[in-house]
Amino acid sequence: MIEDVEVSGKRVLLRADLNVTFEPGTTRIADDSRIHASVATIELLRSRGAKVVLCSHLGRPKGKIVPEMRIEPVRARMSEVLGADVRYADGPVGGDADQVVAALSNGDVAMLENLRFDSGEEANDADFANSLASLADIFVNDAFGASHRAHASIVGVVDLLPTYAGLLMRAEIVALERAVDSDERPAVAVLGGSKVADKLGVVKNLAPNVDAVLIGGGMVSAMLAAQGQSVGSVEVNDDELKAARELLQDTIVVEKLHLPTDVIVAEEFDQDSRCFETAANAVPKSGFVLDIGSRTIAAYVAAISSAKKIVWNGPMGLFEWEAFSGGTKLIASAISDNESAFKLAGGGSTVEAINSLGIAGAVTHVSTGGGASLEFLEGKTLPGIAALHTIRERSEW
Repeated sequence: MIEDVEVSGKRVLLRADLNVTFEPGTTRIADDSRIHASVATIELLRSRGAKVVLCSHLGRPKGKIVPEMRIEPVRARMSEVLGADVRYADGPVGGDADQVVAALSNGDVAMLENLRFDSGEEANDADFANSLASLADIFVNDAFGASHRAHASIVGVVDLLPTYAGLLMRAEIVALERAVDSDERPAVAVLGGSKVADKLGVVKNLAPNVDAVLIGGGMVSAMLAAQGQSVGSVEVNDDELKAARELLQDTIVVEKLHLPTDVIVAEEFDQDSRCFETAANAVPKSGFVLDIGSRTIAAYVAAISSAKKIVWNGPMGLFEWEAFSGGTKLIASAISDNESAFKLAGGGSTVEAINSLGIAGAVTHVSTGGGASLEFLEGKTLPGIAALHTIRERSEW
């Protein structure tokens, strides 16, 4: 484990997931959760005298320099969070990177430019991986959120340097492995968000190991449409219908699936629209289903309150609009109030809801993994995790 490694005076290439979101049209960071989540490993290395070389991707520049995707806002915010200057190291390879890293003292931190400015990152190019590795003596992967990609900074450098998992990486793996096992029962999966197709694999993989799958969010419209019921003015595309029908034809899933019995319908798609509660099988021909109803909330809260394990991914409605935030707030409150359960929450909108409601401290593990977390919950093998499992077998991970 990295805690047992002598890192004083060593250059440590630390792959973090600092792919933050920005306020629309600006370079102001909207959610710095991933920056805060990376701090524990950085501080561990600094406190033990390492020279830390941070690297991350940011957005999808596709191998080109895109000014609005430069790493600078992330570097500046990381400096504020650490209370120490994080030096700009240029690069991501070449340029002044060698000189900046060579000038680091023990405990210093430098940050490379956006890795995806070089096409070698996403191509897992050997030359790019070698250039990254040349900057360090040790590699630490703390970027769980990027470990579903077989990129140079995730898998390419593993064979070139002594490799270890960071503290966040280990915490994510342990929590997600616990989430998908069958030992703690009753277990409940609370799944929302906009697309059934995005959660299809998650539902199928979790269903055998949970006692209830509680559905909310935009997924509700697709599930209603798949049953031949009205979804008002919402247009459910073919992919969503196919995914919803596939779930309804899976006998194991159907045994566990709980769909809303009532919903909140807005007359217009507007946060100030008039809205009303109606039975899920009586949605009028116009309007938009934007939240779960009171009877559904009560049933979901009862299931959550008695659970020993809760996996939550996705809000129950359009919680960003106050009139349609009730389902998400009350479900979040029920999850928070269940003090004896293991609770895993993840997904960008879910994390945003948790932070806005101030309940992060009541959740066992809040995953910052995004798409990587979903793929793990689907039962897929993540390239970055597979590379670390080789290390893990040697009790070094």
